[in-house]
Amino acid sequence: MDLTRTSSAASRLLVLPECGSTNAELRGRAADAGDWPHLSVLLTDTQTSGRGRLDRTWTTPPGAALAVSVLLRDLPVDVDLWGWIPLAAGVAMTDAVAAQLSGHEVGLKWPNDVLVDGRKICGILAEVTGGAIVLGTGINTAMTAEQLPVPTATSFAALGVEADVDRLLSDYLTGLAAAVDALAQHADAAASGLHDAASSRCLTLGQDVDVSLPDGSVLTGRAVRLASDGRLVVDDGRTEHEVASGDVVHVRPA
Repeated sequence: MDLTRTSSAASRLLVLPECGSTNAELRGRAADAGDWPHLSVLLTDTQTSGRGRLDRTWTTPPGAALAVSVLLRDLPVDVDLWGWIPLAAGVAMTDAVAAQLSGHEVGLKWPNDVLVDGRKICGILAEVTGGAIVLGTGINTAMTAEQLPVPTATSFAALGVEADVDRLLSDYLTGLAAAVDALAQHADAAASGLHDAASSRCLTLGQDVDVSLPDGSVLTGRAVRLASDGRLVVDDGRTEHEVASGDVVHVRPA
């Protein structure tokens, strides 16, 4: 795989022919800050034991998807702003995917999925390790329609497009680095432009949603905006709730 542009965008790039979990592998290496600086990247197109949010497994046929983990060290001093990091990744990946899929609706489903025409093409998982964040993404690139795990998933190949992987990754890294740098410099999501960028790309806003919360309850209402800390604000008709985490389902009219 030719990754000339990606190599220029990353401070360090390691491509593995196969990996159990790129996030776990990069977390294990991250203790060596000298060898693994800010914006180091570890990736594979054959991940055998990937993990998504809520410890869900994520497996794909060999060569059908990219698993990419990025190490972020130059973070906002205020850890309360770290909740914006997955959204920064979502904005960057949304733009990188959209650049190769003209004519399709590409957007961000809060908090961590990139959708194309309403179907998931990419998932994002951020994990704190020491004073750094390992940011993992799984992108369905060459997966055929028959290989898609669920009807709500899609891929470049299923859409009839051969992904330019080098361009996709370099665009993503460039956008991610700029967003994280601006967030750290301004110490405010609104001033950095990230709040507006995420809001404008977030397909969840304006939707009726069911949100499965960590305590097992379900919040039903309309997603109205992103709060100043990146939480999703849901109006249930009586009051507004700020949701820090949860599985969101976009409720479509029957």
